[in-house]
Amino acid sequence: MHERHTSGRLAQHVAVGAAERRARHHGSAPRRRDAALPAGSVLTLESLQQRYSVSRGVARECMRILESLRMVTSQRRTGICISPEQQWNVYDTRVIRWRLDSRHRAAQLRSLTELRLGIEPIAAHLATLRASADQRAALRAAAQDMRRYGTTHRPLRYLAADIEFHRIILTASGNEMYTALADPIEEVLRESPTHGRSDYPVPETIGFHEAVMEAICTGDPDAAERAMTTLLSDVRNALKLI
Repeated sequence: MHERHTSGRLAQHVAVGAAERRARHHGSAPRRRDAALPAGSVLTLESLQQRYSVSRGVARECMRILESLRMVTSQRRTGICISPEQQWNVYDTRVIRWRLDSRHRAAQLRSLTELRLGIEPIAAHLATLRASADQRAALRAAAQDMRRYGTTHRPLRYLAADIEFHRIILTASGNEMYTALADPIEEVLRESPTHGRSDYPVPETIGFHEAVMEAICTGDPDAAERAMTTLLSDVRNALKLI
């Protein structure tokens, strides 16, 4: 178990180094000696053992993790090659979390917020048309929990209700590809308390969620789509992503 945890941490270090070149290109990361691992860089198990003072087993498991995420490829007689970022499994929650926990946080928040703006308004529209009675009831309950915990300053419970709210809508859309985005979106929602606000949760944000819920529960798909767009545009503005 300890070796698996260590290999996971090592994979995170290598992943962040591989992303360093992109962040530096976009001006979001200062130069750091020996940090960048641009696409095409070649690693070996021996170099990882020496650089991070780990066993060969840990180094091998690290590479297995990164290869499963398409971040590296093993090349016979050459070594382990860093893949271009366009080939990475960027929807994997490990990749998302590693970037959110690194100096690449702003870039990851931007990407996820833009993804949400493209997906969640349509998901809300579809949920209005396809949600079951149980899903509508669960959505109303989640919105009520957000109001209850938001006004009584219980941020962790509020966050749990917020995550559930968005997961219900993605699932109720009836589109399995939207449903598959629930976990990546949960990762960015967990960053909500640090979204550039002095107070969390923000009262008007609760109202935005209630507007989405009411539109879905009363069967107005266009209103649901508009309300979700308003909600997410507020998030984008708070993050200063425009």
